Amino acid sequence: MRERDPRRVFRRRREIRARVQIIETPSGIQAPDGSVTTRQVAAVTMPRSELEPIWNAEYLERLARTYWSFLTRVSLGVLHVLYKPDTRDIVVFRRPFTLLSFHAPEYDIEPGRGVVTWRIRKGLLVAPMGRGKGLLRLTVERVPPAAGDSGRYVNLVVSSEVANFYPTIRGWGWFSAIGRYLYRHTQLAAHVVITNAFLRSLARLDFEPSVVGALRDAGAAAAEEATAAIRPGGR
Repeated sequence: MRERDPRRVFRRRREIRARVQIIETPSGIQAPDGSVTTRQVAAVTMPRSELEPIWNAEYLERLARTYWSFLTRVSLGVLHVLYKPDTRDIVVFRRPFTLLSFHAPEYDIEPGRGVVTWRIRKGLLVAPMGRGKGLLRLTVERVPPAAGDSGRYVNLVVSSEVANFYPTIRGWGWFSAIGRYLYRHTQLAAHVVITNAFLRSLARLDFEPSVVGALRDAGAAAAEEATAAIRPGGR
């Protein structure tokens, strides 16, 4: 048996800066009207010193960018995300093969919580009755520390949710019974595997710069304020 190189193991451990545990959730809830809701969740534990510099609006936007970038990598470059001022389109290589089209992201930022929501417009994967309905949402929440916690580590809950989505493959009429089976064992199964892989990848805390940078100034201001607060004489 080939021995493992201890240097590679050590290097890999250094890259992993947080612990991620996938929390089992129902893989998908299908409503009578044909819509589907699915949610994948991960518990993330990381040193407080790693979290505080990135707990700001800019990094919420970078988390969103990292999600799309991960999708391109895991598809071996087949899928791409095209950015426009008001839309985000997932395409196969290039247009006109648009699988999903979203409105521009909406950000909801609170002291202990950050949410990015993309509302679904249309696309080849969206049934006609589902156009303009449904959403994709990423949420990051800080978990309050337990009694007696030393404060060195912080616990987060990160989730990815698709809600009120009407898949084309499910079909309608007499085909819907077959379509539900096909969707659950193909498109939904792939979505769950890819999303959980994305959540596990957060252990490296490697967030790509945003293409649009809508929240970059807000993040820089927050970082400057945090730095000033820890300087001697800072507030």
